[in-house]
Amino acid sequence: MVREELVRRLNDREYINWLKAGRCLLILKNGLHRFISQHMKSFHADLLNQNTVLRKQCVTSCRPRGNKLSGTCMVCAEWQRVIIKHHRQPDATMNWDNCFPPAWRTDHWEVAKAYMPRGQGKVKGADQFDASALLNLINYCDCFQSVNPKLVREVIRYRNELMHSCEMHMKDEWMRCYQITLRRFVQQFSHVPQMTTAGQEINEVSVCVCVCACVCVCVLLSELLQERLQELLYASDAADDAATKTQVRGTNKDFHLHE
Repeated sequence: MVREELVRRLNDREYINWLKAGRCLLILKNGLHRFISQHMKSFHADLLNQNTVLRKQCVTSCRPRGNKLSGTCMVCAEWQRVIIKHHRQPDATMNWDNCFPPAWRTDHWEVAKAYMPRGQGKVKGADQFDASALLNLINYCDCFQSVNPKLVREVIRYRNELMHSCEMHMKDEWMRCYQITLRRFVQQFSHVPQMTTAGQEINEVSVCVCVCACVCVCVLLSELLQERLQELLYASDAADDAATKTQVRGTNKDFHLHE
């Protein structure tokens, strides 16, 4: 039953669309790594150069309480003010529980996490953040002025619809619009080699995933056929054994009659 369900899934066009869409997100995330890391490093360095208070060390080991950050030292309070200042929607909920404030002075990713969705507290480095975290960072931090926030929000919307599909099915029309949006988003990064490569890989995904799915189906069918062949061979052997035994019994019976 499990194999039959998997074969059915891999032959379901809308499930294949779901797989392709998820693969595109992974490719996009990997393509964004270096671009975002470079921008955040520059942004962090500019903040330190422009504000001498930010260069000072936190001496009280300030920590957020839940999602609240209050009663902090002078340095962390200034970092908090500056982070909010560079938030495109400063009235929005800030996820301070993502951050370790004493590290704001030395780690640009600790600053970046204030602009990300909740749950990033233990994550370090661009390669460990998922697509949603990186896209939200671009959307909310105003250091990414070169990126159209409208396109970022469209990609985030498609990402959310993909992740919230309980049946893991995406219709063809949804997939078509999603791919158009991804292409428009990626075109903004024509100067970024990693994103150029990501764009090419995204365009190739529709073929690659279908091929992989067909291979999986072929392998499963091959296994099923082998199992069925073994069953038939076993049944054939059993029938031969039964026939042989019957023949032996008949021979013995004839032998006794002749005696």
